[in-house]
Amino acid sequence: MLKPFKYLVAVVGVSLAALTAQGAQALEYKEHVMGAKDAPVTIVEYASFTCPHCARFANDVFPEVKKDLIDTGKVKWIYRDYPLDGVALRASAVAQCAGDDRYFGVLELLFKSQMEWARSKDPIEGIKQTVRFAGMDGDAVDACLADEELINGIVGSRMEAEQKYNVNSTPTFLIDGKTYAGEKDLEFFTDKVNELTK
Repeated sequence: MLKPFKYLVAVVGVSLAALTAQGAQALEYKEHVMGAKDAPVTIVEYASFTCPHCARFANDVFPEVKKDLIDTGKVKWIYRDYPLDGVALRASAVAQCAGDDRYFGVLELLFKSQMEWARSKDPIEGIKQTVRFAGMDGDAVDACLADEELINGIVGSRMEAEQKYNVNSTPTFLIDGKTYAGEKDLEFFTDKVNELTK
């Protein structure tokens, strides 16, 4: 198994020197949680910012899941990164750098505009333009992308998913210790929650 940074270099195609920025403050990678801490069911989502299936789920299904299951206290939702490529890895870093209060807003922005920035000639510039709406300027994005500790943390999230939960595609969901790959609809999640809360 490749070590995190070697894996990162293989995926992104950059050198260690290119990722090291003098004076950049390291930001520790963390998963992000939505919903009540004591919700009876926990669902973990593994997703990649360049995955069209993930974007479709985020844009079309997740708002319903949030309204019916998360906002009602039935589900605690945990989002974890599983970047499929170097661009997704960088987008994950930028979302992390947005901060806890803006994280899910940036996630939503990136998925809503995925077709524009992910397929552009310069995806990183596209990401910069997108996150300006969340108050992040180009310098903030550059500092994020130079944060080796953060990048390694994101790569570590993917490696853990593969080794611990047999995740190999996105989106993938963990519910009550079981792994479910592929896009799911509101009915799927509702049925699972009902089964677990009988």
